[in-house]
Amino acid sequence: MNPGGWKWILSGILRRKFAAAGGAILLVAVFISLIAPMLPLADPAATDLANRLQPPGTEGHWLGTDLLGRDILSRLIHGTRLSMAVAAAATLLAAGVGSVIGICAGYFGGRLDGALMRSIDLLMALPYLLLALCIVAVLGPGLFNALLAISVVNIPFFARTVRGATVLLRGRQFVEASRVCGRTEPGILLNQVLPNVVPVILITSATTLGWMILETAGLSFLGLGAQPPQADLGAMLGEGRKLMLIAPHLALLPGAVVFILVMGINLFADGLRDVLDPRATRQ
Repeated sequence: MNPGGWKWILSGILRRKFAAAGGAILLVAVFISLIAPMLPLADPAATDLANRLQPPGTEGHWLGTDLLGRDILSRLIHGTRLSMAVAAAATLLAAGVGSVIGICAGYFGGRLDGALMRSIDLLMALPYLLLALCIVAVLGPGLFNALLAISVVNIPFFARTVRGATVLLRGRQFVEASRVCGRTEPGILLNQVLPNVVPVILITSATTLGWMILETAGLSFLGLGAQPPQADLGAMLGEGRKLMLIAPHLALLPGAVVFILVMGINLFADGLRDVLDPRATRQ
């Protein structure tokens, strides 16, 4: 990490227009998600069959209503909140487990490295979406099971990336100097290796977050993630797909939110990578 710390990272992102725009989108989405319970919104699960399939602009329902008369604006905001929470939790879980595996494999090497990486290769041999579907099929439909599934399929990505960075670090002079000074292996890992691997973990997490949202939405779209009456962007897409001809806004609105959110995250992640990657910074 650069000696400038977080201020240096923030200034680096702000100097990049696309990264700043992506960060602004992400910041707005997080802010709205946090204050969603305090906003004067209708209950996202409250049905009103007398006012179902109202078009956008209807009084009391700015973005219209769905087949059951539920307010689309309320469901979009709460659905975004839920999708982001699941994606963030899955990213943290995958990053935590994958980083531990990658650091241990890269630092200690030998048989431990071989055993851990062969296990990772076994997971990567299967298409990640198919593996996620198999995990949910075994555990059963549900948002928590979907979270576990997308976490498991993304662990190899973190493990391999972090292992590569750790292998480059373990032979560096400051690591050898720590051994000569008599520091224990856990101490070297925590004080010397981990701080230098953190930028790699941050970049990988930011890049993965967008995929996590898409994967969560995909499982919910198939009916394997969020279950009624939960408001989730993927579930809203699945419900709206059946009514595209008579009420296209039911699918277009959550689809647009997913697109804007994932695009913003990817732009921010690209900027973060440019700031934290020394090779990109020197260009």
